[in-house]
Amino acid sequence: MAEQSPPRAKIVLLAVQLTRKSDLQGLRSLIAKSRKVLNNELVLRILLSHLPETLEPSNYVPLIEDLAAGQLADVSIDAIDLSSLDDLSDAEASKKVKKLHLTSLAWVGAPTEIADDPFVLFVIHRALRIDKNTGLLVQLPALLTPFLGRSAYLRTWTITTVLPIVRFYYEYHPQDGPALTIPQFEELSEIAGIALLLSRTGKENLLQADGTKTVGRDIRGLVGPWLYGNSRLKRKTFQATALDTQADSSPAVDELEGNHTGWDETFRWIATQATSSWETAVEAIEEWDGPVDLDLGGLEDGNAWFDEDQQQSLERRYAQAALAAAYLISEASNQALTGVHRILDRIIALLDLDRIPHISAAAALLAPVPSFERDILSEKNAKYLRNQLLDEVNILTQPKEDSIQFLHALLISAYLVTRAGLKCSVRRAGELVLLQDEREQKAEFRRLMYSIGDGPKADDKYWIKTRNEILWLHSWGAEELTEDTSTQGRGIFGLVSKSFIETEILKILLANTRYELARSIYVDSPEQPLPLQQLQGTIIAAAMNAYDNATNPNKTRGGVKKCDDILKAFPDTLQHSLPAKQAKCLVEVTHQIGKYSLTLTKGEPFLPVNLRVHGDPIAIIEKILSQNHRQYTRVDELMTLGQGMVDAGLIHRDEIGFTQRGELAPNEQEIEKQKSIARRRILGMCIVNALAADDFETAYSYVVTRLKDIASPANEVVSTPEPSGQGIFAELPPKSLDEWSWLAAFQAGKYRRSSKTVKPTHLGNTNANLDIRHLDQRMECLAYALRLAPKNTLQEILNVYRRCEEELQSLIQQEEEEDLSWDTKGDEAAMPGGFAQTPQRSLGPKSSQRDLEEAPMSLFDLSRTSMARAQNSISALALLKSRPVEVDNEGRSSQDEVSRVSSPDSAAHIRKRDQLKNAAVGTLASGVGWLIGAPAPATREHDDE
Repeated sequence: MAEQSPPRAKIVLLAVQLTRKSDLQGLRSLIAKSRKVLNNELVLRILLSHLPETLEPSNYVPLIEDLAAGQLADVSIDAIDLSSLDDLSDAEASKKVKKLHLTSLAWVGAPTEIADDPFVLFVIHRALRIDKNTGLLVQLPALLTPFLGRSAYLRTWTITTVLPIVRFYYEYHPQDGPALTIPQFEELSEIAGIALLLSRTGKENLLQADGTKTVGRDIRGLVGPWLYGNSRLKRKTFQATALDTQADSSPAVDELEGNHTGWDETFRWIATQATSSWETAVEAIEEWDGPVDLDLGGLEDGNAWFDEDQQQSLERRYAQAALAAAYLISEASNQALTGVHRILDRIIALLDLDRIPHISAAAALLAPVPSFERDILSEKNAKYLRNQLLDEVNILTQPKEDSIQFLHALLISAYLVTRAGLKCSVRRAGELVLLQDEREQKAEFRRLMYSIGDGPKADDKYWIKTRNEILWLHSWGAEELTEDTSTQGRGIFGLVSKSFIETEILKILLANTRYELARSIYVDSPEQPLPLQQLQGTIIAAAMNAYDNATNPNKTRGGVKKCDDILKAFPDTLQHSLPAKQAKCLVEVTHQIGKYSLTLTKGEPFLPVNLRVHGDPIAIIEKILSQNHRQYTRVDELMTLGQGMVDAGLIHRDEIGFTQRGELAPNEQEIEKQKSIARRRILGMCIVNALAADDFETAYSYVVTRLKDIASPANEVVSTPEPSGQGIFAELPPKSLDEWSWLAAFQAGKYRRSSKTVKPTHLGNTNANLDIRHLDQRMECLAYALRLAPKNTLQEILNVYRRCEEELQSLIQQEEEEDLSWDTKGDEAAMPGGFAQTPQRSLGPKSSQRDLEEAPMSLFDLSRTSMARAQNSISALALLKSRPVEVDNEGRSSQDEVSRVSSPDSAAHIRKRDQLKNAAVGTLASGVGWLIGAPAPATREHDDE
């Protein structure tokens, strides 16, 4: 009798028990013995519903493969063991089976190619359940890979969905925290998916421990699979709820098969990285060959998924993104510019163009930039440096030879400027070229020259190279390609005139003491880069700049020495230049001043620039006199110093010889006047300084021996030019020609002898009485002051003169009394053999009158006598008041005659001090008139000394 087969329901329940226990060997045997009951679909549903998701796929995938291949066979001879189900009746077993609710493999609306393949549906369902219940996405490749050959859809789904998410969370960027599920990941748009997959790229180490570069790896292994075959635009997506409820899910389908939105977003990401992390952008371009460079983990089937047109279009867009990244690198450093060169070199290789040398080699070669076929240098293209960098209309980022040559020229320009010390990015260089703003270019050029600053002082090769680089930045070497001698260049300093550039280069050569090199380029060269006048001005400006920065007035060292060396380095060029002559005189004057101890401001030593900016340079000599003991005795040396200041153009800003704008007019006659003024002022300073040192004898000797030779009346005024009637400057008032001589003489005349006064070394023929001698000298000084002083000061001088005269009369009377007393005492003394006393003869009125007439007349006695005589001739005075003064042919007025008539009869017998008195009175030709109110005589333009 045949053995009775086990009930169907119990076999199913036993299969479920074995599945729950993960007893796959027992399940295999049961399936082999019960193929009529446990068909493929039922087994797959049991496995899908009850096999633990934590179980490694390697444990059950072989069973699925054998089922799919139909190679499952029972090798066991034992019967099916249903002992665990003995307690259940067949009816109870059937009820339990009905309550199992096994998950269906069906997917309503599934692609046709997988709708009838339960194994493909099973692995997809199994992968989603593992993801949902355990999150062990790392198990999915082992589950799906063995079945990829069964369905192109399964292969695409595995590559585009499972592979990117597994790599992102478990291989490339593992980290703690919740991860997206497969359905959530599928719901992302292309742009959102790329943003997620590249969210950690470049923010970690760019190199792995094994040396693998991560940026190219991420784009190749994450973005590439995500966008594989444009499947994101065409495939249907699984919804977890639809799988669980067997509901219909409407797929999202984009019918625009030619849309490359995902790749465009990748290109945009690369360009954007250039603004924040240029290393990431450069590595992305270097390590990734574009959309054709994918890492599908070996899951691809070897079929090309881009046609030729699509591939060329994507490569062109990729190259444009790389050029855009080069412009967007904002960091201005040699490293960043080297990164731009790496991008450029990569694009040139991609487009199969001529290779370019390394950036440092290109900066050394300075090859001329060929002219561009298209209008790249137009000002309208400046907007493309910041906007629309990825648009096809952007002429600067189009992957063509012209745009690449332009970018290469900008790269070399930025590199030269940055290497010189001024930070400059490629985009900044492009702005200078395209904006066509001369002021901006000139300002940037000045900053460049300032950054070059101090260079090697003994390396002509360095300065020749620097000059060549600057000239290349002006024209990009265009003069080597054409014979165009136009001053406007195409480089980043193209609008800056070449003469201005050469001028600045000459200045920096002179500032760095490269005199021989400068002379060989700008003087001896047949090209003559600068015209003579501009060359002279530049040399003098450089010399004055060195002078102004000097801290020591000695011409043998420091800035003054550099100034002197610059002037001496160009003897022929500066031969006929007045400013050069003045500069040489300035150096000598400064050197002479350096011999003295001098501070203009308390606590600060004298600097050469103080002399140049001083409003009244001659006044510095007064500081020298006050700070250096007895320097007033070196009057000749100080006068030479003052005249040197005039030769150097250092004149008081309000003095003659300067125009209304304060510039010295190159007029020899006016310069001589200034020298004369300087001599007078310095002599006056020496006189006053000698008086301050109580050295009256020196001051007096200067007045009587030097002042008379160089002084002139203060009443004379400088002739002023006729007003032009134009301009905003006020007309200067008339200036006195000599405001210092009379004042110095007056100060000497006011000096009173004291115990500190330096005594004279010899008396000569003068009075032995020092007080009388001193008063004589004072009155002589006052006489000079009266001759030179302006009229409004005469009264003050006369008052001093009167006091001196009174003191002198008192001293003389005292001396006479002492002499008489001495004589009397000598006559009355009892001496052996002496004569008897002779009775004195009384002086009668006649003798007294004669002695009075022989006595000297004081100035006011003279005035009283003159007034008395004038009152006796009242008719003559009335005539004097009623008509103007008549001047004879000899230039003398009628009042001179009145003065001569009113002189005393004893004028022929007066002594020396009376002659001085008459000299003083002679200055007042109308002395009688001002005492009685007569009109003043006409002013004489020249005083007869």
